[in-house]
Amino acid sequence: MSESPVTDDVRWLTDEEKALWRDYLAIQGRLHLAIQRDLKATSSLTEPEFEVLVYLSEADGPLRMTALSDVLQWERSRLSHQVTRMVRRGLVQRTSCPTDGRGAFVSATSEGMREIARAAPDHVATVRREFLDRLDEQGKRELARLLALIEGTAGNDPTGDEANRNYAAAGVPSEA
Repeated sequence: MSESPVTDDVRWLTDEEKALWRDYLAIQGRLHLAIQRDLKATSSLTEPEFEVLVYLSEADGPLRMTALSDVLQWERSRLSHQVTRMVRRGLVQRTSCPTDGRGAFVSATSEGMREIARAAPDHVATVRREFLDRLDEQGKRELARLLALIEGTAGNDPTGDEANRNYAAAGVPSEA
């Protein structure tokens, strides 16, 4: 096993940047654990199942698997395996795309909709308690601005392929 050479051109983190990064990781971890704990205590859904069902429950119809993968920012194989497990549990159904033999749609079943409806109130309470309620309105706006900068979407008006990654436009099957 070879060691990576230390180079002089690395922009090492300053003490302040290290502290900021570690604070971010700690907050992310705390939120993740709280969401997992509360989902487990109040529903039969796992966090990945909840994430999939959130988007499916808000869609106007079935979503293309590729669009759902994009909006979740998951590898397509991860989503495919997750959907397969959820089909077995009766939470979602997968259907073939009639115009593209390689494509597939996924939608929530009535059982999946019951489960997300049961889990959502406690999930929202967790998000508020652990995150949103710790900020005043100005803090929420500032955090949103900063997150948009980090995400790279501040001031952008995406078109073309990027527009299709926006949830509102992504994957609801068109008649074209």
